[in-house]
Amino acid sequence: MSEAPPPQKAVPEKAVAFLEKHGCLFQQPWWLDAVCVTPWRWSCAWVERGDEVAAAWPVPYKVILGRRVIEPPDWTAYLGPVLRPSVAKSAVRLGEEKDLITELASKLPSFATFQQHFAPTSGNWLPLYWLGFRQTTHYTYVIPSGRDPESCWKETRDNVRSDVRKAEKLVQVREGEDFQRVIALHKLTLSRQAKTFGHSEALLSRLDAHCAARGRRKILLAVDPEGREHAAVYLVWDDRTVYYLCGGGDPALRKSGAGSLLVWEAIKFACASGRAFDFEGSMVEPIERFFRSFGAVQTPYFVIRKTASRGFSFARSMVRVLKRQWSDS
Repeated sequence: MSEAPPPQKAVPEKAVAFLEKHGCLFQQPWWLDAVCVTPWRWSCAWVERGDEVAAAWPVPYKVILGRRVIEPPDWTAYLGPVLRPSVAKSAVRLGEEKDLITELASKLPSFATFQQHFAPTSGNWLPLYWLGFRQTTHYTYVIPSGRDPESCWKETRDNVRSDVRKAEKLVQVREGEDFQRVIALHKLTLSRQAKTFGHSEALLSRLDAHCAARGRRKILLAVDPEGREHAAVYLVWDDRTVYYLCGGGDPALRKSGAGSLLVWEAIKFACASGRAFDFEGSMVEPIERFFRSFGAVQTPYFVIRKTASRGFSFARSMVRVLKRQWSDS
Protein backbone atom coordinates (compact mmCIF):
# COMPACT_ATOMS: atom_id res chain seq x y z
CA MET A 1 0.00 0.00 0.00
CA SER A 2 1.30 3.49 -0.84
CA GLU A 3 2.50 5.88 1.82
CA ALA A 4 0.33 8.77 2.94
CA PRO A 5 0.90 11.95 0.94
CA PRO A 6 3.24 14.48 2.50
CA PRO A 7 1.68 17.39 4.39
CA GLN A 8 0.88 20.48 2.38
CA LYS A 9 2.82 23.69 2.66
CA ALA A 10 1.28 26.38 4.82
CA VAL A 11 -1.17 28.62 2.96
CA PRO A 12 0.50 32.05 2.50
CA GLU A 13 -1.05 35.05 4.19
CA LYS A 14 -1.95 36.73 0.90
CA ALA A 15 -3.94 33.67 -0.21
CA VAL A 16 -5.67 33.62 3.18
CA ALA A 17 -6.46 37.33 2.82
CA PHE A 18 -7.83 36.72 -0.70
CA LEU A 19 -10.19 34.01 0.55
CA GLU A 20 -11.27 36.20 3.47
CA LYS A 21 -12.15 39.02 1.07
CA HIS A 22 -13.73 37.12 -1.81
CA GLY A 23 -14.76 33.66 -0.56
CA CYS A 24 -18.18 32.67 0.72
CA LEU A 25 -18.61 31.59 4.34
CA PHE A 26 -17.57 27.97 3.74
CA GLN A 27 -14.43 29.05 1.89
CA GLN A 28 -13.23 31.19 4.78
CA PRO A 29 -9.97 29.98 6.34
CA TRP A 30 -11.42 30.19 9.85
CA TRP A 31 -14.39 27.99 8.82
CA LEU A 32 -12.03 25.41 7.33
CA ASP A 33 -9.86 25.53 10.46
CA ALA A 34 -13.00 24.80 12.50
CA VAL A 35 -14.26 21.81 10.49
CA CYS A 36 -10.95 20.25 9.43
CA VAL A 37 -10.14 18.31 12.56
CA THR A 38 -8.47 14.88 12.51
CA PRO A 39 -8.56 13.10 10.09
CA TRP A 40 -9.30 16.20 8.02
CA ARG A 41 -6.80 18.78 6.85
CA TRP A 42 -7.00 21.55 4.30
CA SER A 43 -4.66 23.15 1.83
CA CYS A 44 -5.09 25.71 -0.93
CA ALA A 45 -4.12 26.14 -4.56
CA TRP A 46 -3.61 29.74 -5.64
CA VAL A 47 -2.61 31.71 -8.71
CA GLU A 48 -0.89 35.08 -8.82
CA ARG A 49 -0.92 37.81 -11.42
CA GLY A 50 1.93 40.14 -10.73
CA ASP A 51 2.30 40.45 -6.98
CA GLU A 52 -1.38 39.81 -6.22
CA VAL A 53 -3.43 36.65 -5.81
CA ALA A 54 -5.92 36.40 -8.67
CA ALA A 55 -7.60 33.11 -7.73
CA ALA A 56 -7.58 30.57 -4.92
CA TRP A 57 -9.11 27.14 -4.35
CA PRO A 58 -9.46 25.79 -0.79
CA VAL A 59 -9.07 22.01 -0.64
CA PRO A 60 -10.16 20.04 2.44
CA TYR A 61 -9.00 16.43 2.34
CA LYS A 62 -8.34 13.31 4.36
CA VAL A 63 -6.12 10.29 3.79
CA ILE A 64 -7.82 6.90 3.35
CA LEU A 65 -5.94 3.68 2.56
CA GLY A 66 -2.83 5.78 2.08
CA ARG A 67 -4.39 8.01 -0.58
CA ARG A 68 -5.67 11.57 -0.46
CA VAL A 69 -9.43 11.98 -0.80
CA ILE A 70 -10.63 15.51 -1.56
CA GLU A 71 -14.21 16.05 -0.46
CA PRO A 72 -16.13 18.45 1.81
CA PRO A 73 -16.08 17.99 5.57
CA ASP A 74 -19.35 18.02 7.51
CA TRP A 75 -21.36 21.26 7.46
CA THR A 76 -19.38 22.70 4.55
CA ALA A 77 -21.97 23.32 1.87
CA TYR A 78 -19.96 25.02 -0.86
CA LEU A 79 -16.35 25.09 -1.97
CA GLY A 80 -14.73 25.43 -5.40
CA PRO A 81 -12.45 28.05 -6.94
CA VAL A 82 -12.63 31.70 -5.92
CA LEU A 83 -11.75 34.16 -8.68
CA ARG A 84 -11.06 37.85 -8.43
CA PRO A 85 -13.99 40.03 -9.57
CA SER A 86 -13.87 41.18 -13.16
CA VAL A 87 -15.68 43.96 -15.00
CA ALA A 88 -14.22 43.00 -18.38
CA LYS A 89 -16.52 42.23 -21.29
CA SER A 90 -17.76 38.67 -21.47
CA ALA A 91 -15.25 37.27 -23.98
CA VAL A 92 -12.29 38.65 -22.05
CA ARG A 93 -13.70 37.61 -18.67
CA LEU A 94 -14.40 34.04 -19.78
CA GLY A 95 -10.93 33.75 -21.25
CA GLU A 96 -9.41 34.89 -17.98
CA GLU A 97 -11.62 32.44 -16.05
CA LYS A 98 -10.43 29.60 -18.27
CA ASP A 99 -6.80 30.46 -17.67
CA LEU A 100 -7.19 30.90 -13.91
CA ILE A 101 -9.25 27.74 -13.37
CA THR A 102 -6.93 25.66 -15.54
CA GLU A 103 -3.88 26.90 -13.64
CA LEU A 104 -5.59 26.34 -10.29
CA ALA A 105 -6.47 22.77 -11.28
CA SER A 106 -2.84 22.11 -12.17
CA LYS A 107 -1.87 23.12 -8.64
CA LEU A 108 -4.36 20.90 -6.81
CA PRO A 109 -2.67 18.32 -4.60
CA SER A 110 -2.60 14.79 -5.99
CA PHE A 111 -5.71 12.77 -5.16
CA ALA A 112 -7.34 9.40 -5.60
CA THR A 113 -10.84 10.88 -5.74
CA PHE A 114 -12.20 14.41 -5.86
CA GLN A 115 -15.65 15.78 -5.04
CA GLN A 116 -16.73 19.32 -4.19
CA HIS A 117 -19.99 21.24 -4.25
CA PHE A 118 -19.24 24.55 -5.96
CA ALA A 119 -20.84 27.74 -4.67
CA PRO A 120 -23.86 28.82 -6.77
CA THR A 121 -21.82 31.84 -7.89
CA SER A 122 -19.29 29.48 -9.55
CA GLY A 123 -21.02 29.28 -12.89
CA ASN A 124 -18.15 28.20 -15.12
CA TRP A 125 -16.91 24.64 -14.80
CA LEU A 126 -16.15 24.21 -18.53
CA PRO A 127 -12.34 24.38 -18.09
CA LEU A 128 -12.60 21.44 -15.68
CA TYR A 129 -14.64 19.44 -18.19
CA TRP A 130 -11.71 19.72 -20.57
CA LEU A 131 -9.48 18.37 -17.79
CA GLY A 132 -11.57 15.23 -17.28
CA PHE A 133 -13.77 16.34 -14.37
CA ARG A 134 -17.49 15.51 -14.38
CA GLN A 135 -20.47 17.50 -13.18
CA THR A 136 -23.91 16.88 -11.67
CA THR A 137 -26.37 19.72 -11.15
CA HIS A 138 -27.96 20.09 -7.72
CA TYR A 139 -30.37 22.77 -6.53
CA THR A 140 -30.74 25.03 -3.57
CA TYR A 141 -33.40 27.68 -2.91
CA VAL A 142 -32.39 31.30 -2.47
CA ILE A 143 -34.21 34.51 -1.62
CA PRO A 144 -32.08 37.15 -3.36
CA SER A 145 -30.66 40.12 -1.53
CA GLY A 146 -32.61 43.35 -1.87
CA ARG A 147 -35.97 41.71 -1.21
CA ASP A 148 -38.18 43.13 1.53
CA PRO A 149 -40.35 41.07 3.92
CA GLU A 150 -43.59 42.28 2.33
CA SER A 151 -42.67 41.03 -1.14
CA CYS A 152 -41.36 37.77 0.34
CA TRP A 153 -44.64 37.27 2.22
CA LYS A 154 -46.63 37.69 -0.99
CA GLU A 155 -44.57 34.92 -2.63
CA THR A 156 -45.09 32.50 0.26
CA ARG A 157 -47.69 29.76 -0.18
CA ASP A 158 -51.01 30.07 1.63
CA ASN A 159 -50.49 26.99 3.83
CA VAL A 160 -47.16 28.36 5.09
CA ARG A 161 -48.71 31.75 5.87
CA SER A 162 -51.46 29.96 7.79
CA ASP A 163 -48.85 28.01 9.79
CA VAL A 164 -46.94 31.20 10.57
CA ARG A 165 -50.08 33.01 11.77
CA LYS A 166 -51.10 30.03 13.90
CA ALA A 167 -47.65 29.71 15.45
CA GLU A 168 -47.52 33.42 16.30
CA LYS A 169 -50.48 32.81 18.64
CA LEU A 170 -48.95 29.73 20.28
CA VAL A 171 -45.23 30.37 20.69
CA GLN A 172 -42.73 33.13 21.21
CA VAL A 173 -39.56 33.42 19.14
CA ARG A 174 -36.46 33.79 21.27
CA GLU A 175 -32.78 34.06 20.52
CA GLY A 176 -30.64 31.48 22.30
CA GLU A 177 -26.99 30.77 23.00
CA ASP A 178 -27.08 27.05 23.77
CA PHE A 179 -26.33 25.15 20.57
CA GLN A 180 -27.13 21.89 22.37
CA ARG A 181 -30.82 22.85 22.20
CA VAL A 182 -30.61 22.93 18.39
CA ILE A 183 -28.86 19.56 18.33
CA ALA A 184 -31.48 18.04 20.64
CA LEU A 185 -34.37 19.19 18.44
CA HIS A 186 -32.49 18.18 15.28
CA LYS A 187 -32.09 14.68 16.71
CA LEU A 188 -35.83 14.51 17.44
CA THR A 189 -36.57 15.36 13.81
CA LEU A 190 -34.19 12.67 12.61
CA SER A 191 -35.76 10.16 14.98
CA ARG A 192 -39.19 10.87 13.49
CA GLN A 193 -37.69 10.18 10.07
CA ALA A 194 -36.08 6.93 11.32
CA LYS A 195 -32.61 8.43 10.78
CA THR A 196 -29.62 8.63 13.08
CA PHE A 197 -27.44 11.62 13.93
CA GLY A 198 -24.23 10.90 12.06
CA HIS A 199 -22.16 13.89 13.12
CA SER A 200 -19.66 14.68 15.83
CA GLU A 201 -21.18 16.85 18.54
CA ALA A 202 -17.67 17.94 19.51
CA LEU A 203 -17.13 19.23 15.97
CA LEU A 204 -20.44 21.08 16.02
CA SER A 205 -19.59 22.71 19.34
CA ARG A 206 -16.21 23.73 17.95
CA LEU A 207 -17.81 25.19 14.83
CA ASP A 208 -20.41 27.03 16.89
CA ALA A 209 -17.66 28.57 19.04
CA HIS A 210 -15.85 29.81 15.92
CA CYS A 211 -19.05 31.30 14.49
CA ALA A 212 -20.10 32.90 17.79
CA ALA A 213 -16.67 34.46 18.31
CA ARG A 214 -17.01 36.23 14.95
CA GLY A 215 -20.65 37.22 15.33
CA ARG A 216 -21.64 34.97 12.45
CA ARG A 217 -24.44 32.88 13.89
CA LYS A 218 -27.93 33.17 15.33
CA ILE A 219 -29.99 30.58 17.21
CA LEU A 220 -33.76 31.00 17.07
CA LEU A 221 -36.08 29.00 19.33
CA ALA A 222 -39.88 28.77 19.35
CA VAL A 223 -41.06 28.41 22.97
CA ASP A 224 -44.63 28.16 24.25
CA PRO A 225 -45.95 29.63 27.55
CA GLU A 226 -45.27 26.30 29.30
CA GLY A 227 -41.61 26.52 28.39
CA ARG A 228 -41.71 23.76 25.78
CA GLU A 229 -39.37 24.22 22.83
CA HIS A 230 -41.27 23.48 19.64
CA ALA A 231 -38.52 24.14 17.09
CA ALA A 232 -35.11 25.68 16.53
CA VAL A 233 -33.04 26.96 13.61
CA TYR A 234 -29.34 27.70 13.39
CA LEU A 235 -28.28 30.44 10.99
CA VAL A 236 -24.79 31.40 9.82
CA TRP A 237 -23.75 34.13 7.41
CA ASP A 238 -21.05 35.90 5.46
CA ASP A 239 -21.16 39.44 4.08
CA ARG A 240 -23.55 38.49 1.28
CA THR A 241 -25.71 35.56 2.39
CA VAL A 242 -27.48 34.09 5.42
CA TYR A 243 -27.49 30.27 5.37
CA TYR A 244 -29.94 27.89 7.01
CA LEU A 245 -27.37 25.47 8.41
CA CYS A 246 -29.42 23.31 10.75
CA GLY A 247 -32.86 23.04 12.33
CA GLY A 248 -35.25 20.71 14.03
CA GLY A 249 -38.48 20.38 15.96
CA ASP A 250 -40.30 18.30 18.52
CA PRO A 251 -42.46 15.77 16.59
CA ALA A 252 -45.07 15.90 19.34
CA LEU A 253 -45.50 19.64 18.77
CA ARG A 254 -44.98 19.92 15.03
CA LYS A 255 -48.61 20.89 14.31
CA SER A 256 -48.05 24.25 15.97
CA GLY A 257 -46.42 25.61 12.81
CA ALA A 258 -43.38 26.75 14.79
CA GLY A 259 -40.93 25.47 12.18
CA SER A 260 -42.51 27.67 9.51
CA LEU A 261 -42.51 30.64 11.86
CA LEU A 262 -38.78 30.30 12.57
CA VAL A 263 -37.93 30.07 8.88
CA TRP A 264 -40.01 33.18 8.27
CA GLU A 265 -38.16 35.00 11.07
CA ALA A 266 -34.86 33.90 9.51
CA ILE A 267 -35.92 35.32 6.14
CA LYS A 268 -36.88 38.63 7.78
CA PHE A 269 -33.48 38.73 9.47
CA ALA A 270 -31.74 38.23 6.11
CA CYS A 271 -33.86 40.95 4.50
CA ALA A 272 -33.12 43.39 7.31
CA SER A 273 -29.38 42.76 6.97
CA GLY A 274 -29.42 43.28 3.19
CA ARG A 275 -28.26 39.71 2.57
CA ALA A 276 -29.63 36.88 0.46
CA PHE A 277 -31.12 33.86 2.25
CA ASP A 278 -29.90 30.42 1.16
CA PHE A 279 -31.88 27.39 2.31
CA GLU A 280 -28.81 25.29 1.44
CA GLY A 281 -30.64 22.59 -0.50
CA SER A 282 -32.31 20.30 -0.49
CA MET A 283 -32.44 17.49 -3.01
CA VAL A 284 -34.70 15.54 -0.63
CA GLU A 285 -38.24 15.89 -2.00
CA PRO A 286 -40.22 16.69 1.19
CA ILE A 287 -37.58 19.20 2.32
CA GLU A 288 -37.47 20.76 -1.14
CA ARG A 289 -41.23 21.18 -1.07
CA PHE A 290 -41.09 22.95 2.30
CA PHE A 291 -38.28 25.32 1.25
CA ARG A 292 -39.94 26.06 -2.09
CA SER A 293 -43.10 27.10 -0.26
CA PHE A 294 -41.40 30.30 0.93
CA GLY A 295 -41.18 31.66 -2.60
CA ALA A 296 -37.43 31.23 -2.91
CA VAL A 297 -35.74 31.04 -6.31
CA GLN A 298 -34.58 27.59 -7.45
CA THR A 299 -30.83 28.02 -7.91
CA PRO A 300 -28.48 25.45 -9.48
CA TYR A 301 -25.03 24.63 -8.22
CA PHE A 302 -22.46 22.15 -9.49
CA VAL A 303 -21.18 18.97 -7.89
CA ILE A 304 -17.78 18.35 -9.47
CA ARG A 305 -16.12 14.92 -9.38
CA LYS A 306 -13.06 13.17 -10.68
CA THR A 307 -11.63 9.72 -10.00
CA ALA A 308 -7.90 9.38 -10.53
CA SER A 309 -7.68 5.83 -9.16
CA ARG A 310 -10.49 3.41 -9.97
CA GLY A 311 -8.74 0.68 -7.99
CA PHE A 312 -8.83 2.90 -4.91
CA SER A 313 -12.51 3.70 -5.45
CA PHE A 314 -13.34 0.01 -5.66
CA ALA A 315 -11.33 -0.76 -2.50
CA ARG A 316 -13.02 2.08 -0.63
CA SER A 317 -16.45 0.87 -1.74
CA MET A 318 -15.67 -2.63 -0.47
CA VAL A 319 -14.56 -1.24 2.90
CA ARG A 320 -17.87 0.65 3.18
CA VAL A 321 -19.85 -2.51 2.37
CA LEU A 322 -17.94 -4.52 4.97
CA LYS A 323 -18.48 -1.82 7.60
CA ARG A 324 -22.23 -1.80 6.94
CA GLN A 325 -22.39 -5.61 7.14
CA TRP A 326 -20.41 -5.57 10.36
CA SER A 327 -22.64 -2.90 11.95
CA ASP A 328 -25.79 -4.80 10.92
CA SER A 329 -24.58 -8.13 12.28
